[in-house]
Amino acid sequence: MGSTNLLQIVLEESGEARIKSISRYIKEHISSNWDKVLVNHRDKLQQAYVEAGDVAYGTYLNLLFLPIHRQFKEAGLNPEPRFPGDFDISREWGNDLQDNQQRWMWSTIYGPHQEPIGTIVTIVYHDHTQFQVPRQPEILALREVGKEAVVETLSALSPEFSRALEFTIEYELYLQSLE
Repeated sequence: MGSTNLLQIVLEESGEARIKSISRYIKEHISSNWDKVLVNHRDKLQQAYVEAGDVAYGTYLNLLFLPIHRQFKEAGLNPEPRFPGDFDISREWGNDLQDNQQRWMWSTIYGPHQEPIGTIVTIVYHDHTQFQVPRQPEILALREVGKEAVVETLSALSPEFSRALEFTIEYELYLQSLE
């Protein structure tokens, strides 16, 4: 599906169908490219992990979403913040070994006339013991926009999300524990 087709779908559909079409488009891109990005940029991502740790996952996501950003711009769509979302308000949880984690981030999608269409949630699976993306990122489409509405909806969908802390709060508590 090209960006011209995406714009046509978004302009033709209304309500929840618009954000679901956008979600399907992103899911197709991720399904076709998530592992290719890992293979094609393996050395760069491994080096980023050695030098900066988990920042390498941000590099990976930037590479993965770059074509989507270009296509959305051409189609007059604006994700705010850029995909995959605002790290500071994201939430993460996983197992005690830290090798099977997931982080949930989100972006509001605005249409050609800056009208809010909905929210795209990106779920990123990752490992804190080595650079590894064990499975492809997932995408959820929400009609809700705004932090409070999104958090309420995601909390209802996932007990783990509702128990997890925002990154900034989690990090602040971590720093306090070091004192």
